[in-house]
Amino acid sequence: MGGHFRNDKLLQQISTQLKLLREKKGLTQEDVYNDTGVHISRIETSKVNITVSTLDILCTYFDISISSFFSNCQKT
Repeated sequence: MGGHFRNDKLLQQISTQLKLLREKKGLTQEDVYNDTGVHISRIETSKVNITVSTLDILCTYFDISISSFFSNCQKT
């Protein structure tokens, strides 16, 4: 084993949900980077296999639990 796995469908759902959260707050990608140090632009294009730790940082920033985040991903 030891390889990295990539689920493009899941990454697309995550990127879509993060973009919706960012736009809902009226923030630019640069705002998010300046506030968190996370390059959300790379995540929003689904080019990066986001880590759980990075997702936790972003969920905290957007004031949403990880479980709510994934619950909302299923709806988009």
